[in-house]
Amino acid sequence: MHEKQLERWRHAHTFGQDLRRPGETKTLIVIAITGTMMVIEIIAGVVYGSMALLADGLHMASHAAALSINAFAYVYARRHAHDARFSFGTGKVNVLGGFTGAVLLAGFALAMAMESVGRFIAPVPIAFNQAILVAVLGLVVNGVSVLILEQKNPADEGGEDAHRAHGHAHHHGHGHAHAHHHGHGHHHHHARDHNLVSAYLHVLADALTSLLAIFALLSAKYFGFVWMDPAMGIVGAILVARWSIGLLRSTSTILLDGAAPGEVSEAVRGSIEGADDNRIADLHVWAVGPDIYSAIVSVVTHDPKPPDYYRSLIPADAGIVHVSVEVNRCED
Repeated sequence: MHEKQLERWRHAHTFGQDLRRPGETKTLIVIAITGTMMVIEIIAGVVYGSMALLADGLHMASHAAALSINAFAYVYARRHAHDARFSFGTGKVNVLGGFTGAVLLAGFALAMAMESVGRFIAPVPIAFNQAILVAVLGLVVNGVSVLILEQKNPADEGGEDAHRAHGHAHHHGHGHAHAHHHGHGHHHHHARDHNLVSAYLHVLADALTSLLAIFALLSAKYFGFVWMDPAMGIVGAILVARWSIGLLRSTSTILLDGAAPGEVSEAVRGSIEGADDNRIADLHVWAVGPDIYSAIVSVVTHDPKPPDYYRSLIPADAGIVHVSVEVNRCED
């Protein structure tokens, strides 16, 4: 068999990861805004001797670094999408960027909680006017960043182009068959961009802390509730921790090849077992990127058919981009 004949069964494993995602541009814009505000606050803090301004500038620097990790993940995944070292493309690079951002968010929450507890134990004098000004500036900058990153659903990103491909199959004469499925037409779901979610949560956490700080500082200045400052810090830490835990769970499941959601596996099983006398003896469905899945299916049937047949039974909108089908004849 010549190499040209094999081309019919060969295919790429990029699964749309070579396309530039909208989240990449948005993240770069937010980095530019955050970086500019960071430089202004650090310079102003040094020139005017304001520790509040300097501290907020350094805090923004930490988030600029976190957002830079997200931006790097976008670029790396896109440029290495065709790298043969990645068996199923670079979809998990996006997820790894989200996981890293979630870890940094958890660290940020812990630091907030520790600092707040310290303020309860040993209160420090607060320059209210200056601190409120810093908090308002931070809220404006982070509010703009949130609007840039926000979509109808900030967890949805990508689009139909990210899952476009053609079907391929090959058949072995000894009774086993394998098929690769990429869906005909377009998928009708959107891929969860964990990288964008991570960036979104970082700026949302910043906006939340600024908002809580304004509320606490106004309460302390006008009503003498000085304890509100560290109390709001703890509230903010709890909320940020909850966000980070949710993102850690969703990204770690994909990174560890956890099973796909039950509805995806059932879509595969139901579509194949619902036709003829087919039965699935073994089924594995797992994520190879944000909301895109690979599957290995072992079919037992009295009337074996070519692998293309079983591949065509799987709904195109199930998110299955790669399928290996093993067909076994039941003689009983």
